[in-house]
Amino acid sequence: MEPAGIDGAWVFTPRIFHDTRGHFLECFHAAELSAVLGYRPDVAQANCSLSRRGVIRGIHFADVPPGQAKYVCCASGAILDVIVDVRVGSPGYGRWAAVHLDGVKRRAVFLSEGLGHAFMALSDEATVIYLCSTGYAPERERGVHPLDPDVGIAWPAGVEPLLSGKDAAAPTLGQVRAQRLLPAYADCAAYLTRLRGTAADRQAAAGNRAHEQA
Repeated sequence: MEPAGIDGAWVFTPRIFHDTRGHFLECFHAAELSAVLGYRPDVAQANCSLSRRGVIRGIHFADVPPGQAKYVCCASGAILDVIVDVRVGSPGYGRWAAVHLDGVKRRAVFLSEGLGHAFMALSDEATVIYLCSTGYAPERERGVHPLDPDVGIAWPAGVEPLLSGKDAAAPTLGQVRAQRLLPAYADCAAYLTRLRGTAADRQAAAGNRAHEQA
């Protein structure tokens, strides 16, 4: 796991084992992710999308708490995956980072609760799989226009953006902030602290049980 350039986001690069039959890899490793996060993330829902070249999905995020952490990988094709810091009060507020994901290197991106997420399909078709820490809840889902010039994501030149009606009608980052719909950095930090505390309590309880049984 390596930092993705935005606080709360990491990139996972798996080892791929090739032989005459094809290849094998571990595309998700909870122990490695837990070592970085300080807690074991829940997987409440798995989503799969198929997008043709130029499709942009995002920028999406959810209210915190509980928010929605995501673990994103590209099963086939290629995408430009983008993390946007939409947390008010964050030192990196308004910044974004991009990671190339494809079906060859098989890298994945994890983004914590409160971060915005978007991607553009770069291949003729791209299949993307997301593991989500919470289920879909439309009343808590928010969006920022992916072409907002104030965010300034450098989408690849020469690729015509294709947006859903919902994403095309999404407000700018400034408008969402004016509506007080952006997550607060302090709330996100407090929620992560709570998750880590719960994990520590579970470990302590497990240790006590093992001691009692010894």
